[in-house]
Amino acid sequence: MKVQGLPVTTAEPLDPPPSETHAIAPAPPAQRLGALVREHFAFVWRVLRRLGLSESDSDDGAQQVFLAASRRLSDISPGSERGFLFTTAVNVAAHAQRHKLRLRESPEAEIDEQRASVPGAEELIDRRRARELLDEILEAMPIELRLVFVLFEVEGLTMAEIAEMLELRPGTVASRLRRARADFAAKVKRIEARIGFPGGKP
Repeated sequence: MKVQGLPVTTAEPLDPPPSETHAIAPAPPAQRLGALVREHFAFVWRVLRRLGLSESDSDDGAQQVFLAASRRLSDISPGSERGFLFTTAVNVAAHAQRHKLRLRESPEAEIDEQRASVPGAEELIDRRRARELLDEILEAMPIELRLVFVLFEVEGLTMAEIAEMLELRPGTVASRLRRARADFAAKVKRIEARIGFPGGKP
C-alpha cells in the first residue's frame, strides 16, 4: 500500500504478545535467604525464646534455623517459608533442651549453671522479671498447648494460620487454645499468690 507514492509499514507493537513474554526469573538463592532473614529472624528468635531457650541460646538457635533453610532453600515453596522456619525452630529448641538435660547430669555443669543463674542488677527491672515469669509459665506448659498459645497470643497468628502451620484441624487448634489459656490463668494465679504472700500462702 502506498500513500502519495510512499510505502506505509505497520509499526511494531510496543509490547510483545502474551505468548512471547518471558516468565519472571526466581530470586537468586543468596537474595532469597537474605530476605528470609530480614523478614523472619525476629519471629524465629521469639519462638525459640518462648520454647525455653535463653537469649544467647536463641541467638545460636536462630542461626541454626537459617542455616538449615539455606541448605533446603530449593525445597521451600513460596508462601510456606514461615511454616518451614517455625517447624525447624521447634526441632532446634527440642535438640537444645535435650542437650541441656544431658549437661545437667554432670556435677561440674550443674555448678557452672548455678553460677550463671545468679541474678544481676539488671534482672531486677520489672520488665525483665515479667519476661522471666512468662518464660516460667510457658516452660511448665505442655508443648502442644505452648505452641498454639505462643503463636496465637504472642505472635498474633489466626487460628486458621496456626492450623495450617501445625497441620491440625481448626477445631483441634481452638480446643488447645482454650486449654492453654486456662492453664496459663491458673499458673498466673499461683505465681501471684506466691509473690503477694510470704511463703506463697494467703
